[in-house]
Amino acid sequence: MTVHASGAGRSVSDGRVRLITKVAHMYYEQGIRQADIADALHISQTKVSRLLKRASEIGIVRTVVIATQGVHLALEQALESRYGLQEAVVVDVDGDESEIIAGIGSAGAAYLESTLAGGERIGISPWSQTLLSVVDRLRPLRVTGADRVVQLLGGVGERAVQAKANRLLSHLAELIGAEPTYVQAPGLVGTAEIRQSLITDAAMQSVAEEWQNLTMALVGIGSVQPSPLLRDSGNAIDPADQDQLIAAHAVGDVCQRFFDSTGELIHSDLNSRVVGIDPEVFRTIPRRIGMAGGERKHAAIRAAITGGWVNVIITDVATANALLHENQHAERPTAP
Repeated sequence: MTVHASGAGRSVSDGRVRLITKVAHMYYEQGIRQADIADALHISQTKVSRLLKRASEIGIVRTVVIATQGVHLALEQALESRYGLQEAVVVDVDGDESEIIAGIGSAGAAYLESTLAGGERIGISPWSQTLLSVVDRLRPLRVTGADRVVQLLGGVGERAVQAKANRLLSHLAELIGAEPTYVQAPGLVGTAEIRQSLITDAAMQSVAEEWQNLTMALVGIGSVQPSPLLRDSGNAIDPADQDQLIAAHAVGDVCQRFFDSTGELIHSDLNSRVVGIDPEVFRTIPRRIGMAGGERKHAAIRAAITGGWVNVIITDVATANALLHENQHAERPTAP
């Protein structure tokens, strides 16, 4: 709060303006309690309260919000306005990719700690290094933050890497007091027929029913080139698929659903081989939180928020500036 004596309250008598200003100064700048102000000025405490309210109404007292260093409210509001986001969180971090992932992980953990209020049904992408960073930094909630956490994509892969996907789900569920649901299948299979046989299994049908009722999704945003975690899991696209996606102008993916620079889904046979939530069902989830950053992912992040794949973004300050100041649609890649 700041108290301004000059130029305020022109429609109020000089004597009353002086009293209002004096009361405001004593309360806001000297820290004197209302009861003590009343005694000192020989007026009632009720009148002190009314005078303080009047001080705000006529501009003698103004509320000023001072942004803490490292908080980028203007950038966040600009992103929300430009892209129609529910919320943007901009992290004051730079450096190499590992440092950016760590910074976004800390911000993502803080965001979940402050917004999970119980009753949520959360879907989570299993093959994201950024989400692993979030969960590694998340503190146990004092009250239950969600009822259930469900994998959005098959979490079966190479043994050592699958352990990370399982830990991502199980540890998150433990920290927020939720029950975990695993997708006991690879995220990507060789043929549409294999996927169909998996999807029609009774266990997978049960998971699909849970996907229909999710209230929140936590996802990473990938580029066309797979991350080391996804590549090592055995669930990454092969070079031939990658070439086809580049030829179709793909720039990134969410849960192995690839899209172009406008956020439009790339239609290819790859979609018929993904064992995961359908894009149409995914986009009905009310809060879809994307956590990603770094220069390598600028085009993918822009496309993901433009196309409505995510409606909450947690990213680094350099990426936020790029989303606001670079051309809205990145240059499309060309096939080699």
